[in-house]
Parts: sequence; structure tokens; C-alpha cells
Amino acid sequence: MASVKKSATAKLPTAFGEFSITVYEGSDGKDHAVLQAGNLQKDDVLVRIHSQCLTGDVFHSVKCDCRGQLEGAMKAVAREGGLIIYLQQEGRGIGLANKIKAYALQDKGMDTVEANKHLGFAPDQRDYEVAASILKDLGVSSIRLLTNNPEKIQGLEGHGINIAERIPLRSPEHPQAKDYLRTKKEKLGHLLD
Repeated sequence: MASVKKSATAKLPTAFGEFSITVYEGSDGKDHAVLQAGNLQKDDVLVRIHSQCLTGDVFHSVKCDCRGQLEGAMKAVAREGGLIIYLQQEGRGIGLANKIKAYALQDKGMDTVEANKHLGFAPDQRDYEVAASILKDLGVSSIRLLTNNPEKIQGLEGHGINIAERIPLRSPEHPQAKDYLRTKKEKLGHLLD
């Protein structure tokens, strides 16, 4: 199991409500953020595991649905209490520079999976061991997971986290993201109905 260490905590008021933010240093050498709203109950905690997406989350790109998923999760967690674990796994784990290279290949007609493979990567390089370690550090072993990604469920369960319920995460679909979302559904098995 990956080791994690809390390094800083503060209050974080947001457009969606009041959170606390905690930074965990992972054994992967990266800092990961955890947003918490409300008092943490130990059973069946509402959780979103969100991988960093600079282009979507920060720059509001419409090539993906990441920003909409993050905002939807923040609204749900602010309303019900729970956690958002924000992992530094940009571009489904290939990093920012490679993600932008993949974007350039997509501009030439490849889909997101073909672009990753062309660059020598698996379609999805992410790992959820750090997320599971953070949950365990917080005393959480059973969660209600906000996700459309079955690999995320398997990844967490493989590290001892019980998924009591999968909650679909809907976000507004921009016309430019239509092909990307179809590829996520057809080639990556995302549950987008």
C-alpha cells in the first residue's frame, strides 16, 4: 500500500460551499488534495476521486467533461458531506505534456485512446492506490463513489475499499466533447447512459 502523509490543512470557502482542504504527500512524490465537507461519517461516505485536468478544471476546455464532473461532485459533497480526493494524474496518468501531445493527435483525427496508444501509453495509466491510502488514513473503508468509470471501482476495491454504491456523475455535454464521451463509453467502458 502506498504511504501518504498529511502536510497541511486549512478552510477553503468555495462557490459551492465551505470545505476544508488537506494536502497529502504521496509516496509517488506528488501532492494530492482532499476536500472535505461536513463531519466525516465512517460508513458509506460520499466520495469523488478526481484526476487533475488542467485544461478542463482550470482553463474550462470543452474537449472533456472533467470540469462538469468536478463541479457536480463539489455540489453533491457540499450538500451531503463527504470527500473529494484530487489526484495529480493529469491526462489519465500520462502527464500534462503528453496530454497536450495527445490533443495534437486528436486534432489530426485520432480519438483519445488511439492518441495515448500512439504515444506509447495505455489508454488509462491511472492508479488508485494513493486514493485508497488516503481513505484509510481518514478511517474510511466503505464509500458511495461518484463515478462513471468501472476501472476506478475495481482499482479502489483492489486496495481494500468497499464500494457500497456507485453514483453516476452527470455533467452538461458540450458538442465538442461528443466524440470524446463516445470513446470513453465504447473503448474505456465508462457508464454514460
